[in-house]
Amino acid sequence: MPLPEGPYARHTARILLMNKEDRLLLFKYQDGRRSHTWLTPGGGIDDGETVDAAAARELWEETRLVVAPEELGGLVAATGGYADFGWKKGTFREDYFFHRVDTRDIDMSGFTAYERKTISEYRWWSIADLEATDERIVPWGLAPLLTSILRDGPPENLVELPWHH
Repeated sequence: MPLPEGPYARHTARILLMNKEDRLLLFKYQDGRRSHTWLTPGGGIDDGETVDAAAARELWEETRLVVAPEELGGLVAATGGYADFGWKKGTFREDYFFHRVDTRDIDMSGFTAYERKTISEYRWWSIADLEATDERIVPWGLAPLLTSILRDGPPENLVELPWHH
């Protein structure tokens, strides 16, 4: 299914953040409707904000890691479609950057009140962990995407991941 056209009910910028041990950072999110979902760092793009500026800002807010927007490079993947979350419904789009860090230490002190309420922990996942788990992880298709990026580098063309709602 092709990526949806805008306007979007919500457009998010997200980061596939991998450390030097080839592990991906995911946050455990619980909104009360599902048991829990593991998500990448990231969030909504503010009015007038570019997708790379939003990704850098969100990374700072959620991990206290400083990355200039231009250091993120190009988008590597995207997904989107219709969803009704209760708090918002319509067409959603999520854009993903790939970025490496040397550290495993993050600081969640910049979380909003909502994030402190709904995100209970973080974990660095290996690709093997992603492939083996039966826990809900979004976006779908992370293990093959990350395997390809680690083997061949960032894709030349945007990878369209399946919509997960």
